[in-house]
Amino acid sequence: MTGSILVCGGAGYIGSHMVRVLQEMGHQVVVFDDFSTGHRAAIGDAQLVTGNLLNSVDLDHAFSAHAIDAVMHFAAKALVGESVREPLDYYDNNVVGTLRLLQSMRRHSVNKLIFSSTCATYGNPQSEKIDESHAQQPINAYGASKLMCERMLADAAMAHGISSVALRYFNAAGAALDGSLGESHDPETHLIPNAIRAALGSGPRLQVMGDDYPTKDGTCVRDYVHVLDLADAHARALKWLTENPGAHAFNLGTEHGDSVMDVIRAVESVSRRTVPRTMVARREGDPAYLVAESRKAREQLGWHPTQSDIRQLVATAWAWHQAPRY
Repeated sequence: MTGSILVCGGAGYIGSHMVRVLQEMGHQVVVFDDFSTGHRAAIGDAQLVTGNLLNSVDLDHAFSAHAIDAVMHFAAKALVGESVREPLDYYDNNVVGTLRLLQSMRRHSVNKLIFSSTCATYGNPQSEKIDESHAQQPINAYGASKLMCERMLADAAMAHGISSVALRYFNAAGAALDGSLGESHDPETHLIPNAIRAALGSGPRLQVMGDDYPTKDGTCVRDYVHVLDLADAHARALKWLTENPGAHAFNLGTEHGDSVMDVIRAVESVSRRTVPRTMVARREGDPAYLVAESRKAREQLGWHPTQSDIRQLVATAWAWHQAPRY
């Protein structure tokens, strides 16, 4: 690959880890971000184009100023609860933003895209493990917006030759192994950082939302994947796409579920501190069990998560939150 890789949302949580991995692989990287949620300190010395996906002028400038060979797209609103309250914002940012990106790619003859999608496109699980053939029936605007984007990718591949891989994450977590990059959201809605902040005393008591689910300990079970394993899958997908044109989708999960209490115990074990917590009522719309079937990614991409053991994953997040750099 001779050109640069444009990383949209490269200053965000997953995007910044991807930028680091691509640079370590020897790729030229251009970050495209408006810093609405991302952090300048997270992109290091990567080239930067400050811009918004909704602005075609910003996008055309990025493609004109750099020899872009492929795009990785992480720029999206991604809070489920917020998407229920403000669905139009999600359709505008996620759907229209992706549309503008595809239009600009077409104008500049860039035909490879790796897209950050989500297991939220599936909605309520209809089987113990979810594979890519599971019905996509999202129950919130976040999942619906990502599903609409996947449909656009399929149409763009068919009509315009823009090949893509949509990677449907389950629960991203963890931090860079050297503690230099980590998860920093405002507000923070994810379980692991909130449990760590509660243990550190830098955040409120953790709210455990429901202990009456039909699971081993009554709390929700989720499939946690280390952010570096996600970045590895993106790199593999980009390489795979060069010989497999079209629009494709893969689940990214460990095929193993950890309950909320499993996560709390892992945080307490790693930190040697208690996680102050309060049991509250279930959050509406939360399924009891959400775990991936990732055989397709294993077999076709050669992807095997190596950093996603829950205790190992929590240890990297704990190291980051003790001394966050942004």
